[in-house]
Amino acid sequence: MSVWMPVAPCTPQACARHTGAVRSPIPALLRLLAGCAWTLLGVACAPPVRLLPAPARGWLVRRWARGVPRAFGVRVTVRVHPYAPGSGGELVVANHISWLDIPLVASVLPGRMLAKSEVGRWPLLGRLAGLGSTLFIDRDRLRALPGAVDTVAAALRAGSRVVAFPEGSTWCGRGSGGVFRPAVFQAAIDAEVSVRPVRITYGTAGAVAFVGDDPLAASLWRVVRAAGLTAEVHVLAPIPAGARAFVPASGEPGRRTLARAARAAVVGTDLTATARAAADQTAVASDSANRPAASVHHWARSSPAAASSSRTSS
Repeated sequence: MSVWMPVAPCTPQACARHTGAVRSPIPALLRLLAGCAWTLLGVACAPPVRLLPAPARGWLVRRWARGVPRAFGVRVTVRVHPYAPGSGGELVVANHISWLDIPLVASVLPGRMLAKSEVGRWPLLGRLAGLGSTLFIDRDRLRALPGAVDTVAAALRAGSRVVAFPEGSTWCGRGSGGVFRPAVFQAAIDAEVSVRPVRITYGTAGAVAFVGDDPLAASLWRVVRAAGLTAEVHVLAPIPAGARAFVPASGEPGRRTLARAARAAVVGTDLTATARAAADQTAVASDSANRPAASVHHWARSSPAAASSSRTSS
């Protein structure tokens, strides 16, 4: 098993199925053509867009990315936890269910995607990824891992927003998903930037799940045939990479601590009672010294209802 590419138990036969309402073939074909045409427009416009100033470029990328799921017939709702963005880099991490995850994240937080090197050789999508300054890494060789971490850390230090899916593979979305691999979080710690968790949920996970050896063409057709598909993108509160209030009793490295905290936020579950107790003890000890920032388990436990957020629909 590759250190970068864990294998999910999800398979197209067991997970990638839609049991709800469907579109007839002709409207579905029109949706497919619209989605492919919009994607091609992004490829054609990418070179001149790269020459624009950052604010204009980011606005255009968000508008294009917002149109991708809409063209394929997916209605999107966005919820953003209010925060003041810094001037430096930022690591954005999200759960991974479908190819739709990429434009969904880009529609809110456009940045440099982290992808396996094979993606760069894909027809059409590989070219689009390359034009979008994607960071391609070799996930099949353990020796390449330190270099990949250094590459991501350098991009973060340079002020880039890097988007990663730390589960390392797509999951069907019906369970809790996979464990967040810690390597990319080491890059955030090295660059001293915050981590921005993003939670992606779909109303009908089976229709959009792109898992196992599922062909892309089959996944595209399944999405456009499914009627009434919805997606929600919940951008959560940032977690400082230097936070040390949550320290498990095992004394695991900071990257694993950060990965666990980010996954707890994305999945929407609380940390274990043991971890909370350890965090509370550490927070009390630290508070008596210099009163550091709030502990990570506080951010992981913050409920969406309690946090003020904006809601927009596309």
